[in-house]
Amino acid sequence: MANPEQSGRAQDRAQDRAQDRAQDTPSAPWRVGVVEYRQATGLPPYERHRAGKARPLASSRDGLHIHGAVGRVTCADGAGHTLWTHRCTGRPNAAHVSGDRVLVTTDSLDYTPWGHLGPALLLDLADGARIAELRGKRGAAVGGGRFLLGLEGYDAFDTRQYDRDASLVDSWRSYGHYVIGTGIRVVETDRGLPTGSRVVRLLPGGEIERGPRLTGPSAARPVVLEDGTILVLDEGVLRAVDRRLGATVLAELLPATAEADPRRTVSLRREGGNVTAVIAEPRPGHPNRYTVHTWTIALHPPRTPPPPSNG
Repeated sequence: MANPEQSGRAQDRAQDRAQDRAQDTPSAPWRVGVVEYRQATGLPPYERHRAGKARPLASSRDGLHIHGAVGRVTCADGAGHTLWTHRCTGRPNAAHVSGDRVLVTTDSLDYTPWGHLGPALLLDLADGARIAELRGKRGAAVGGGRFLLGLEGYDAFDTRQYDRDASLVDSWRSYGHYVIGTGIRVVETDRGLPTGSRVVRLLPGGEIERGPRLTGPSAARPVVLEDGTILVLDEGVLRAVDRRLGATVLAELLPATAEADPRRTVSLRREGGNVTAVIAEPRPGHPNRYTVHTWTIALHPPRTPPPPSNG
């Protein structure tokens, strides 16, 4: 006689496989073609900024510009006049504007139990006054003075939504790169091995709609295309995920490896009608040397179906 518990687990796995198959058949996929490939040896192309030099972080619809430098956040108007300065500890790394608020995430200058994670600052956009100090690594603006703030590590793998007064509105057991559009999609970056990362949609009440599985623990920040499709560089595979979470493999740039290397870095950026994909792999026996692969990839939008015949 079949064990009911085992039968139930088998049924769940079958449902997961059916869901995965359904999500791998988007209706009108994008197409790509590799234009150029380059390989070099050296350090990975990390984003570097000179210490102390202010850099732009975000802009508002009213023409205000948020800049960050070590120890300060500033807001300037369109003419470049500084409207306010907010002193902080650490280095601001990103800012997100929603309504009359701005959320600034920071890096700590000192190593802490959370690594170099610094406080996340919720500020009044009008004068830079501090509304609250929160904890999170990645943020996103969702409109109406509301924000997403995500945290990962020490069993945390969570996204929280806060309102303009820093009151908790909702939370989800998911974390990664946020894509805000008609809904909230997340390209998860679960660093556990094997990774449990997926592309998911966050729903009200802490619910999560699960999308396609990802292979690597740290997918690159996705590129969002005109129709809402997101491009995901997952290990050596370039995937397209549409608004319905349907997925297509567009290109297999590097062969799959038996084990994911947490030191591997990936990046993806849009440049006109192309995207540039970069994968940096550590060289065996040389921890500070990397093989850096760079692809220039042409994007081809989905073909428009012909109009129906009158005949």
